[in-house]
Amino acid sequence: MVKYYGYLVSDSWLKQRALDVGHPPAKTPEDTSNMILLGSRDVMARTGVLPYTSFRRVKTPKGKYFWCIAFACDDPWEQLPTHVPPEEKYKALKEALGREGPPRWYRAI
Repeated sequence: MVKYYGYLVSDSWLKQRALDVGHPPAKTPEDTSNMILLGSRDVMARTGVLPYTSFRRVKTPKGKYFWCIAFACDDPWEQLPTHVPPEEKYKALKEALGREGPPRWYRAI
């Protein structure tokens, strides 16, 4: 079972982020997917984490599905570090997302 170390982000937060940067409201499922990708790319780029993170779908221990902006992975084939990064690597994203603590490990789906 592959696990990712990162911050969870909901579809609704990402869609709102896309609207905030000027993307028109979604009219089709494809539009919704584009909004989610745009929202993720925007927050990752603006916080400087885009070059060393991945955007992955994960499942929480309670069985809910979210997007994860991942800094590490326990699978070396994922081309992410396998170790937890220092705080300076994720601090800007943490602040943009309004989170209190460090990222956590989540199971991939």
